[in-house]
Amino acid sequence: MSGTYLGMPAFPAAAHEAVRNPTLRGNLRHATHTIRAKRAKAVAEVEDWAALREAGKRIKDHTLRHLDTYLVQLEESVTAAGGVVHWAADAEEANRIVAELVKATGESEVVKVKSMATQEIGLNEALEAEGIRAYETDLAELIVQLGKDRPSHILVPAIHRNRGEIRDIFRDEMAAWGRPAPEGLTDTPAELAEAARLHLREKFLRAKVGISGANFMVAETGTLVVVESEGNGRMCLTLPETLISVVGIEKIVPTWRDLEVFLQTLPRSSTAERMNPYTSMWTGTTDEDGPSTFHLVLLDNGRTDTLADEVGRQALRCIRCSACLNVCPVYERAGGHAYGSVYPGPIGAILSPQLRGTGSEIDASLPYASSLCGACYDVCPVAIDIPEVLVHLRERVAQGGPAVREGNKVLLRPAKGHAAERAAMRAARWALSRPGALRTGQRLASRTRRLHPRTLPGPGRAWSGTRDLPPVPAEPFRDWWQRTRGGKDGAK
Repeated sequence: MSGTYLGMPAFPAAAHEAVRNPTLRGNLRHATHTIRAKRAKAVAEVEDWAALREAGKRIKDHTLRHLDTYLVQLEESVTAAGGVVHWAADAEEANRIVAELVKATGESEVVKVKSMATQEIGLNEALEAEGIRAYETDLAELIVQLGKDRPSHILVPAIHRNRGEIRDIFRDEMAAWGRPAPEGLTDTPAELAEAARLHLREKFLRAKVGISGANFMVAETGTLVVVESEGNGRMCLTLPETLISVVGIEKIVPTWRDLEVFLQTLPRSSTAERMNPYTSMWTGTTDEDGPSTFHLVLLDNGRTDTLADEVGRQALRCIRCSACLNVCPVYERAGGHAYGSVYPGPIGAILSPQLRGTGSEIDASLPYASSLCGACYDVCPVAIDIPEVLVHLRERVAQGGPAVREGNKVLLRPAKGHAAERAAMRAARWALSRPGALRTGQRLASRTRRLHPRTLPGPGRAWSGTRDLPPVPAEPFRDWWQRTRGGKDGAK
């Protein structure tokens, strides 16, 4: 995965700074509460929502179990329709492939329809290093790019910005990227949208190369699907002479019939709409319409390793609806930047550590960026049990991350910062397997309870700094039971 966000502090430190920003918290609170209320209403209209949710889960699980078969079928279908398929094992290879394809056209600029995969691999930065300028055309992505910012939400990347901030960004930065903002621009939505439309129209009409992602790929026909709300994506997909799509290998579905399920669940879960205003589909190339050259770059970048994890692989079901972000109490207060990844919120807390590994400080902290309240699982349209995966990844972090092979042995690397936790667990295992020692320890703890500190010392302070330590009772339960009910160990 790209190192764009790596080097950030761990989530607790980043979140600590974010929650002290009242403007950020106000923007997030207003946006997430509005979206979640609309989503709940849209979902309630569908009588068979639970059945659709289960169908989406089963389709995704089936596809992941047979991913090798469907990827080969997809390649054959795309090739038969006139497209060219490229395979990228990691971010570096994907960026190299795209840069070479753009340079082969002789162009030095491209327009992009929103693609989280290209953000994941740091494509814009890689193209810039090759002398190629990439222009984001999704309105929220445009705001982020002009503001020299980073996305903070899967669906609404500029959710952390209010209208006044957006107006200032347009006024100050548009001229450096093309057509300047109109004189006297105000913060009314209509004026901001018109300013963006005029700014982007020049680029749509001039660009010869478009870069996209895809929400879904249909294996049986080689069709790619992009759903969006503005129409800018369709301009990128139809006007350029060359179209390059960078898509994660997990975005595949076997058939058109399978696609039908997700075209019902994705709009309601993301934008709270019955259907997306713009659903664009293309299959290879034609002589009469659209780009004359089409390239599909299939991106692995850690997905195969994630697929090998029986518990964690369910994160690959994700259809990027962002419903989990909008109900998460942690995301609502900390915002997306604190997650140090293009994938913020609950899904990012389980996806990023699997794609990138848990070797960095930020990735090792992400599985702990949750209260485990379960709201994310309740709203997920493909039933990803995010709390289950979070606990699973916490275990991995505490044990030292994924297994590494040394010769014929498979070892776990020691996890920094978790030595005290492992020692405590070993001590607990020893005591719980020895009833006599456990009873002695309980009695000693009860008799010395007045001397106990209110917070834990050392590394334990991070836990007890936001929680009250439970008071030790004056008498252990076993002693109370024996005294009040009689008999050894409470037996009558």
